[in-house]
Amino acid sequence: MRQRRTWRSIAAAACGIVAATAATAGPAERAVVEAMYSQIFSADGAKDVKAEAERLMAPDFESIGDYSGKAKKREELARQIEMFRQLIPDLKWTAVDIIENGNRFVVRGRATGTPKGPLFGVDGKGKSFTIMSIDIHEVVNGKVARVYHIEDWAGALRQLSAQ
Repeated sequence: MRQRRTWRSIAAAACGIVAATAATAGPAERAVVEAMYSQIFSADGAKDVKAEAERLMAPDFESIGDYSGKAKKREELARQIEMFRQLIPDLKWTAVDIIENGNRFVVRGRATGTPKGPLFGVDGKGKSFTIMSIDIHEVVNGKVARVYHIEDWAGALRQLSAQ
């Protein structure tokens, strides 16, 4: 229970920081965010990642994962996801908790998978990983326009390299 309260506090703070917007969203926008996980990020989702990305993401979509000033465009993210799906054929990304604030959705995600080769240089030799992600999706005109994200890839590497 304490963990859930901590998560809610973090998400509420994130919403407060990023939400200063008058836009509102409804069930259709939430469904677009949920489909990002079930249809794009998960290996058992849509077979054509590029087509699904075009359906769910705005043409000027930005994926922002750090403060380098470089954002991935829709096509770049689709290619990256295709590579992850090849490397991790059982990749499953789940939206565990979603908090909505206007047209922004904060998602606590869970990714699991078993790489069939080295992941970021670490060969897990058949081991699986489970990691958490925190994402902030901005939905505009029924499509995801921007996502800020962080994943615990270091945790995945620790799990894969454990003896």
